[in-house]
Amino acid sequence: MIQAIQFILSLSILIVLHEMGHFLPAKFFKTKIEKFYLFFDPWFSLFKFKRGETEYGIGWLPLGGYVKIAGMIDESMDKEQMKLAPQPWEFRSKPAWQRLIIMCGGVTVNLLLGAFIYAMVLFTCGEKYLPAKNILYGVACDSSALEMGFKDGDKIVSVDNKQVDDFYSITSEIVLNKAKTVQVIRDGNKMDIPVKEEYFSQAVKGKTVLFDERFPCEVDSIMSGTAAAKSGLKKNDRIVSVVSTPTPYFQDVTKALKINSNKEISFKILRTKDTLTLNAFVSPDGKLGFMPRAPDQYFDFVTRSYGFFESFPAGIKKAAEVTGKYAKSLGLLFTVKDAHKSLGGFITLGKAYSPSWDWPHFWQFTGFLSLVLAIMNILPIPALDGGHVLFLLFEVITGRKPNEKVMEYAQYAGMILLFGILIYANSNDVVRLFSK
Repeated sequence: MIQAIQFILSLSILIVLHEMGHFLPAKFFKTKIEKFYLFFDPWFSLFKFKRGETEYGIGWLPLGGYVKIAGMIDESMDKEQMKLAPQPWEFRSKPAWQRLIIMCGGVTVNLLLGAFIYAMVLFTCGEKYLPAKNILYGVACDSSALEMGFKDGDKIVSVDNKQVDDFYSITSEIVLNKAKTVQVIRDGNKMDIPVKEEYFSQAVKGKTVLFDERFPCEVDSIMSGTAAAKSGLKKNDRIVSVVSTPTPYFQDVTKALKINSNKEISFKILRTKDTLTLNAFVSPDGKLGFMPRAPDQYFDFVTRSYGFFESFPAGIKKAAEVTGKYAKSLGLLFTVKDAHKSLGGFITLGKAYSPSWDWPHFWQFTGFLSLVLAIMNILPIPALDGGHVLFLLFEVITGRKPNEKVMEYAQYAGMILLFGILIYANSNDVVRLFSK
């Protein structure tokens, strides 16, 4: 419920401000605005009122929002109005450059908003990251990494001989840039590990993460009533073996517990200087019921702090980096096999928010979504802002308005395409939900 509320709040903020990006320049150029709606209102609205010539309201279908501008072929498909003679207050009567500014307003607001949110997050919270060189115990590899030739304990140096400072960005650097090799230090020697082509398909579909940071398995807290609590496990205990298998790192413990799920086991712990043997029943999902110490208890994370004025160029830089990475990820849909299966809908977006209310994460993800909306809306697809911009650019270049029938049919085609993508993305969510 908390994730859903955060998602709806984030979406509402972005939709209202995006539509204000169209509303304000339209008003400035004395264009009549008939409706301003948060969410869509087919058949009925949840709330509405009229001020001046504009009806403001909230629809019941949370798929977006809209500003209905008089004399414009948009999602309302008001063909009756278009049959009448153009009026000076209508969109179609305005010069092409004014219409272009009106149509670019929403995307412009999303880009500026994304950069502003990132700037404010950097100003208030700074930027915390884990330098790859600070991974003292090397990496823990998943099955895909092991198949490619990586080994537990490898220390990542670079990707395609380009140093990656932030450990948590290594996987995205490999995927987004379709890296050929990764350089690691193993037993004191530097090695090149080739990246297999089939990995990209698995990564895009979220089936592999390649690396986690290795760290010892020391207990931070224990959930009451669990097998861990009944076994006598205590805070600060270090699990050193499970069923006689040495487990020097947390990832070794989780693997051993998975193998022995739904079984009674014995495991050894180090408590101060004493080695003790405990017994517990492992749950069917391979859990005992304890939380380990967080990685920042073992590694030196770096936090960059920004002053108020410093935060703005840093926020713009961050927004540019995020926009570039997202554009690259869209490109993977056309270059990586079965990448379309990674598309997700509302469930995927909702799960990206924290299960507990976390304002820094909320605003950071809202900033990301603002940039995503900018990219998606500027795509040259009829029914999106980018489709309208494409027709307007044609008019500016040629000096001729596109045929209204052509624009009308293009609008229908665009809406069908968008609803098709929406249905497909959300059906992927449903399939993933039930397959798990």
